Amino acid sequence: MIRHDNLSKSGVLERAFALAFRGLVYAQIWEDPVIDMEALELDADSDLITIASGGCNMLSYLTAGPRSITAVDLNTAHVALGRLKIAAARHLPTHDAFHRFFARAGRRENIEAYRDHVRPHLDDVTRRYWEGRDLTGRRRIGAFSRNFYTRGLLGQFIGGAHLVARLYRVDPREILEAGSVEEQRRIFETRMAPIFDKPFVRWLTQQPASLFGLGIPPAQYEALCDGEADGMAAVLRQRLEKLACDFEIRQNYFAWQAFGRGYGNAPHAPVPPYLEEAHYRAVADRVDRIAIHHRNFAEHLAQQPDGALNRYVLLDAQDWMTDEQLTTLWSEITRTARSGARVIFRTAARPSLLPGRLPDAILDRWRYEEDRSEDYTRRDRSAIYGGFHLYVLKD
Repeated sequence: MIRHDNLSKSGVLERAFALAFRGLVYAQIWEDPVIDMEALELDADSDLITIASGGCNMLSYLTAGPRSITAVDLNTAHVALGRLKIAAARHLPTHDAFHRFFARAGRRENIEAYRDHVRPHLDDVTRRYWEGRDLTGRRRIGAFSRNFYTRGLLGQFIGGAHLVARLYRVDPREILEAGSVEEQRRIFETRMAPIFDKPFVRWLTQQPASLFGLGIPPAQYEALCDGEADGMAAVLRQRLEKLACDFEIRQNYFAWQAFGRGYGNAPHAPVPPYLEEAHYRAVADRVDRIAIHHRNFAEHLAQQPDGALNRYVLLDAQDWMTDEQLTTLWSEITRTARSGARVIFRTAARPSLLPGRLPDAILDRWRYEEDRSEDYTRRDRSAIYGGFHLYVLKD
């Protein structure tokens, strides 16, 4: 959302941020679906709506057996990726083929699998997207033979972070060899943490545009830095410390994406729930419960009847919204929510952003689960967000 005059510094940054988000942003979604499913308490009566993003979590939610999942996104690349994943779950012949396509997303066999099993079942728009060419002139589907997870705005940001680390003779992949959480912390404190004190890194992180790849809009940049004497470098150090030190690397696929730029190659390397062999049959059998739309979240809700839904996943989209947009969104959420409805979202800063910004008439309909939200924030393996928030519709 453009909040400032187009010619002001803030306006230019906001327009640049909006432009950056027109292409593929997230090859992998960066919200922990295990925490999501625990907070949402999904069951056979759950009708869920979520922002699609990289499409991983809509498939992972299927493992909990909800009745329906609606995924919406304004980003055409994310919609195309979601539809590709749905078609692959339906039509790839085995778990090995499905796992190879999205966990070993750098194998030539994936292109053959796409041609033989997936392509015939894609709609024309999605097929044109994947067989169209990117800025380098190569077909987009070819990325699945060249490590798809290095693509997208976030993938490029991670690649840039690796390059900066190597300027100081640090290879982020070192931490993937750690045998314990204690060793992870030692590597972080002796190898990675000092990078944030380097003058160039401190200068770089003072540029709001340098963090667009993390999904931090200009307005949120200032809020994150507020109260931090060392600015954004300190914020990023804290988030990276949590990712590197608070969870076993062997069980955290987000850490593998950040430090290894892809999932691990070991037979039991951590992957999202939808790629685990134990969940393959459930995902394949239930994939028809997903509907994905190229549409705005609030506008989609406006077309639904009262009481149509009871689970809402907003990711971090509210960080970008004006008060007016928040009010429109939550008016529709409240209207379409039925008894027991739950809403989850994340924020770049730690506190919930709703108090003081939503009208009391709307906010008073919802109960904020503060203690549980704090616990979910602590246990969220993605580690890049300041806060996880759960709201439950009052009886």
